[in-house]
Amino acid sequence: MQKPENINKQIIRLTIPNIISNFSIPLLGAVDTALMGRLESEHYLGAVGIGGIIFSFIYWGFGFLRMATTGLTAQAYGKNDNIECGLLLQRGLAIGIIVSLLLLILQWVLADVSFALIGTGSEVEQLARTYFHIRLYAAPATLCLHVFHGVFLGLQNAHYPMLLTILVNCINIVLNLIFVNVLGMKVEGVALATVIAQYVGLILASALFFARYRSLLTTWNFRIILAFSKLKRFLSISNDIFIRTLCLVFSQAFFAAKSAALSDTVLAINTILLQYINLMSYSIDGFAFAAESMIGKYKGAQDMQNLKRTTRHIFGWAFLFGGVIMLIFALFGQQLLHLFTDQRDLIEPAKPYLVWIIVAPVVNVTAYIWDGIYIGATASKPLRNSMFIAMLFFLGAVYLLMSYGNHGLWGALTLLLVARGVALTVLAPKHLFR
Repeated sequence: MQKPENINKQIIRLTIPNIISNFSIPLLGAVDTALMGRLESEHYLGAVGIGGIIFSFIYWGFGFLRMATTGLTAQAYGKNDNIECGLLLQRGLAIGIIVSLLLLILQWVLADVSFALIGTGSEVEQLARTYFHIRLYAAPATLCLHVFHGVFLGLQNAHYPMLLTILVNCINIVLNLIFVNVLGMKVEGVALATVIAQYVGLILASALFFARYRSLLTTWNFRIILAFSKLKRFLSISNDIFIRTLCLVFSQAFFAAKSAALSDTVLAINTILLQYINLMSYSIDGFAFAAESMIGKYKGAQDMQNLKRTTRHIFGWAFLFGGVIMLIFALFGQQLLHLFTDQRDLIEPAKPYLVWIIVAPVVNVTAYIWDGIYIGATASKPLRNSMFIAMLFFLGAVYLLMSYGNHGLWGALTLLLVARGVALTVLAPKHLFR
């Protein structure tokens, strides 16, 4: 049994690489925003923002390929079941490839439905469609990378995901700068850079796995890989996580759509302010990812004592870290606006809404950390149900608060995170600690 005093060491060992790798993800979005924010029209910024929301639907929707794989692999690791760890990788890759091929086949239908639901100006939509159809060709690499990340985290290895994420995003950023600033490309350059970087990442992920974990691949028998009993559990958990994620991304897309309905300027402002939220959430998610790995391991080993201890310690660390981020936003929030755009007609109107950004780090911590804990325990049904309830709160809040304009939108988005955190806290004793 793990000694109590080693819990914090495990948390830090897993969290630091996760924070570093997660931080590079919004950094990429920030660079995209900064590059588009310096072009001659705000339409480019809006197009990348809308395109990003659509891919949040697609890739976050299929984020179960990472999350379900992490929880199940961590539990297999806790049971010392190496064969199942290898089978989970193969099972996830098979599903990821099938899903990505379907996305490519249905891309025109996906585009039409997405833009019909979001709704924006014709110029922004035309640019966003260009971005969408190019970037979608990264789908096979992106979904397979989800699976590799999940397996590595389940095996208590946060360093490989960190290496992969940093490499992929550094390549993406460099290609962005070359395509946009050197070759004069616009949204198509940003999309193409993402496609190339994702495939480079997939090649490296495969090489890393075979170099260290080749012994886990004991069989290539598809009857065993896709055994109904194992596949049924994987798909059941994945379905719950898919619905949970779909509700979350729908809420974010609804936020973007209502921003666009107010004006193209509000859409551009909120696209910038969401970069703050991304920087914060991906950082705190470092602790949530550590929770997935550790909770899954202790769940598999049936070590309830260390499962509870890990939960308490991770919440303590996460709230401390959230307080630091809140202080940074309070002190330097206005200065950060200039990193994302040099347009004065966006910077000045954005300043009144920074109050929502300042309170977000501490308000959002509870929901983020419970997500990681529930995923590690593969308690997917309460995760799904709580998100659906929170989404209903959010939609009701939007309609009640829209008379307050953009402040109303941000208030509703904040209530979404509060509702998630409260619901998961109430459900925890029944679904996690018995």
